[in-house]
Formats: sequence, C-alpha cells, structure tokens
Amino acid sequence: METPQALSAAAAAGTCAPACAFPTIRSHGVRVFKSHAYDWLALLLLLAVEGLLNAIEPFHRFVGAGMMTDLRYPMKSNTVPAWAVPIVAVIGPMIIFTVVYIRRRNVYDLHHAVLGILFSVLITGVLTDAIKDAVGRPRPDFFWRCFPDGIPVYDNVTTEVICNGIASVIKEGHKSFPSGHTSWSFAGLGFLSWYLAGKITVFDRRGHVAKLCVVILPLLIAAMVAISRVDDYWHHWQDVFAGGILGVVVASICYLQFFPPPSDEKGSWPHAHFRYVTEREDVNRTRRVAEMSNGDSREVILSQGETEANTCRTLDAMEAGTHEMRNIPM
Repeated sequence: METPQALSAAAAAGTCAPACAFPTIRSHGVRVFKSHAYDWLALLLLLAVEGLLNAIEPFHRFVGAGMMTDLRYPMKSNTVPAWAVPIVAVIGPMIIFTVVYIRRRNVYDLHHAVLGILFSVLITGVLTDAIKDAVGRPRPDFFWRCFPDGIPVYDNVTTEVICNGIASVIKEGHKSFPSGHTSWSFAGLGFLSWYLAGKITVFDRRGHVAKLCVVILPLLIAAMVAISRVDDYWHHWQDVFAGGILGVVVASICYLQFFPPPSDEKGSWPHAHFRYVTEREDVNRTRRVAEMSNGDSREVILSQGETEANTCRTLDAMEAGTHEMRNIPM
C-alpha cells in the first residue's frame, strides 16, 4: 500500500500512481472551468477595457518647434505587424501547453497555463494602453505624422505644432510610451519562460546549461520584437525598456498565482494539482479507515457469537453432567 508521502512524491515527480492519476479534460474539464468562471468573466472585462482604451483619444502633449529634432525619423512599416504579436506571444505558447497536456494529461496544468497567460497579456495590455493614453509621448516619427507633406506649421506664439495629417495617424503618434509590442511580447513569452523552467526543472542544481538555453529562448524572441520597434522608429529606447519591464513583472505575478516557483520541489505542476492529489489521498485514507472499522466490527460480532455458543455448550454440558450425577445409584 502506497503511503501519502510516496503518493505526494510521485505526483511531484510526474508519475501516475493510482491515487494521484492526473485528471483529464473529459473527467474534470467542466468542473475546473466552472470553478474559475469568475476568472473567465474577469478576462472578458479586461478585454472590454482594452478596447475602450484603444478607442479614446490620448493626451496630446505639447510639441514645439524646438522639440522636432528628435521626432523627425522617417515613417516605416512594422517589421513585426500588430497582428503577429498575439500569434507569437499567446497562440505559440498555448500550442506548447497543449503538447504538454497531450503527453501528461493534466487538465489543471492546461487550464491554469492558458488562464495565466491570458491574464498576463490582458493585464499588461490594459496597463500599457492606460499609460499610453495618460502620457501621450510623441513617437520618433511624429514630424511626418503631423506634416505628411514635409512642410511644418507652428503656432506663432507658443510654437506648438499645428498638424495637418490624418487624424488616426496623429492619434497613434501620441502613443509612444510604453511600447505595446514589447510589453505584450514579454508578458506572453515571459510567462512561457516561467512555464518551461518549471516543466524541465531548470533549477534542479545539476548544472544542465542546455535547459537554461531553452528558458532564455522565449525571452530572446521578445527582445528581438522590442529591438525591431526601435529600428522601425516607432519607439524610443526608453519606451521598449519600460514595456519589457512591465511585461516581465506582470508575467511573473500571474505565473506565481497559479504555479509554484520553478525552483520548488513541486514546481512542475500548478497549485491546484497538488490540492487535487491531497483530496484524493484524504478520500482514500477515509475509505481505508472505514473499511478497517467495518472489518473490526465484523470480528467483534463473530467473536461475540462464538463466545455465546461456547457458553451455551458449557451450560449444556454442565446440565448433562448434573443428570448423570442424579442417575448414579447410592
């Protein structure tokens, strides 16, 4: 019989002992989803707030003639289009989560990984766009957004720019700080780095540097996205630096909300998995105690029956002996 300690160790190691068999989508998927219904509703709320923040007009910071020196970089197309960021930072990691589920069949791990990365990117997106709208920093190519014909027009008194460009292009020109591409990339790929570090036990103190390379790879991809934003003159270096820090911090908080630290001996699976294992152990322990109690009760009943039978036989023998004594001639 497996002890609770052995079962917990088996769960931590990822083995499938009978008492810690991993729950699947078929067996526990609906229950897991229902238990986090409010979290999914919160995601929808965050998505609505994100849409609202993108719709409102950002703060138009004062831009004067003397400030145009650093804002005359040419307008270029995006090396990494906006539509590609969710594919790289969200869908790509989700594919990896699914592969892990196919191999290990742990619905808690799949559900919490998907929920965690969605929270990571949406919280980061809301914070990023809220700061963008509040700060209103002009992009490095603001001059050409404001004056697409290359002829600057300034206020005669304040020297503030009087833009004649397309309104939507000018609106985007006031959203330089922080970089949304960068923050989203580090939020999604930073979460993936945490996830991989736990799954391949990168901090097992055995000195396998190859594992560390696997963990660093998603961060390197996010860094390349950040660098492209400076190369395309859509952001200043401070914008991408702040976006990267914001994305990594939010990703770390969201990961640790669902998973133990990768350096923990139970860092391979989410907290909910070990609660599930504990509940299974408690149920099995209670069942064994009940079975033992029922077994003891049956033994007591059998023992009482045997005692009563022995007593009856003794009384019968004594009575039979009495009759024999009476029949002896004197």
